[in-house]
Amino acid sequence: CQLNGQKVTNEATLSEDPCVKCTCDGRKLTCTKKSCPVLQCPASKQIRIPGECCARCMERREEFKLGLQKHCVIGKAVHFHGATYKADQCASCECRNGTTFCEKNTCPVLECGIEDQVQGLNDCCPSCPVPAEFKSTCTHRGQVYENGETWSLNACTSCECRSGEVRCARSQCPPQKCKPNETLIKPKDECCSKCVESPGVCTVFGDPHYKTFDGYFYSFQGSCKYQLTADCKDHSFSIRVTNDARLTKSSSWTKTVTLKLGNLKVNLGQKMRVKINGSRVDPPYKMDGVLDVFKSDDGTEVIVSTALGIKLTWDGNNFIQVEVPVVYKNKLCGLCGNYNSVFRDDLLSRTGVNMTDNVWKFAQSWAVGGEKACTRPRKKEMVAKNSQCRPKKFFTFCKILKTDVFGECNSQLNPENYFESCKIDMCECPHKQCYCDSLAAYAHECQRQGIRLPNWRRDTNCYPNATNFFTSHHHHLLMQQPVGPQKKRHQQPTQRQQKNAIVSSQPNLRKKHRQQASHGVLLDPSSRRAPPPLYS
Repeated sequence: CQLNGQKVTNEATLSEDPCVKCTCDGRKLTCTKKSCPVLQCPASKQIRIPGECCARCMERREEFKLGLQKHCVIGKAVHFHGATYKADQCASCECRNGTTFCEKNTCPVLECGIEDQVQGLNDCCPSCPVPAEFKSTCTHRGQVYENGETWSLNACTSCECRSGEVRCARSQCPPQKCKPNETLIKPKDECCSKCVESPGVCTVFGDPHYKTFDGYFYSFQGSCKYQLTADCKDHSFSIRVTNDARLTKSSSWTKTVTLKLGNLKVNLGQKMRVKINGSRVDPPYKMDGVLDVFKSDDGTEVIVSTALGIKLTWDGNNFIQVEVPVVYKNKLCGLCGNYNSVFRDDLLSRTGVNMTDNVWKFAQSWAVGGEKACTRPRKKEMVAKNSQCRPKKFFTFCKILKTDVFGECNSQLNPENYFESCKIDMCECPHKQCYCDSLAAYAHECQRQGIRLPNWRRDTNCYPNATNFFTSHHHHLLMQQPVGPQKKRHQQPTQRQQKNAIVSSQPNLRKKHRQQASHGVLLDPSSRRAPPPLYS
């Protein structure tokens, strides 16, 4: 047997009330409560011993004679023989020939817990609250529910019918902290947000610099046509790029991007021109169930979004961003790597050989279209790629990456890879504003991480198709010290820094190319801050 959650054995005493004793006979529980005698001493002289049912008098009673026979004395009251009276709320007494006989009411064992019991000032025994009238059904929003039935009001709220009352509770969502390669999303039919792996992103910019799906950074200045990425398992899509030397000896920039989806061919050219199967189209353009072509909110990029989840962004000059869903993991190949969350094997050649130690051979293995697709003979490229240049005074333009213009972003991302890319671009710059390519790519990465930089173009004069090269405002920016751990923010520039910052609008560029030696990684991964740009 159990009572108030306690197991009851024979002659068990309840810890809450030592006056109650219960016995268990099979499944039947029987409880009795002991009656205490009326003491011949005032309440102030009574004591209660823990564990005992009845109180005791502190001192022995002194016997005395009233001179009145057959009367009873209780406290300060005198009761005649045969009189009945109440000693307290629970005790009924009678005087019999000078002796008081009392009976104490036995309180029943209640079904409710002690914390739920109530007792009035003049009541002897506690009692359970009177339950409301029991109802077997509930009506909610015109729907009838049985007692005990539960239902969902929405993704976060569930309800239950309890004795005619509808009681609803809202789910509490635990706090979520996503990893650098995860995104917090709220599924349509679920209550709480959850972390899911972010889509893979490959970026190409400037004198081409590549950041693979797995975050590997390298530079390659080939001037032919190459497979940027493709589904090498199911062959559902492919993306190719054509690089243009732009009349330089060792540099190149992306000229066109071609996306193939089955029999559909989308070509993105300079100045954001778009062709589909050879016919010119103007964004916005939509093919239901296949793709959607539109421009970004600020009009600086054209975006192709496909039903396969592939998203291609092109600025009409040299910047490309390819975004693929996680279902393409371990299926891709090309200059953007194999997308397997391991950056060390991103430079796999077409034959499957890891060529991290030779970027040039790796990239050439993904060339397509033959010699006719090149704007500079490959043999000359092999010689030119080893050329060096040292226009150090032009590197000053790249330092804008480390100023307050990008200060908020620099606290979360490391601009060093983009700074090194900028210096390479300034080695042989045909239009004197090549530093803007790296600044634009870095700003794009910052904004992809949720960091807003609304004024970076104004502050750097890097507008699309801008003709101005440098202003006094930008000269003032370069007088700032780099923001971040590299240098102290408020340190005064040296005389050499001031001299290097003052550059005329027609600098004498040394047309030589600076190529990173060996594998082409621009920054040792150990020196990156979290979350690093080297990883998606």
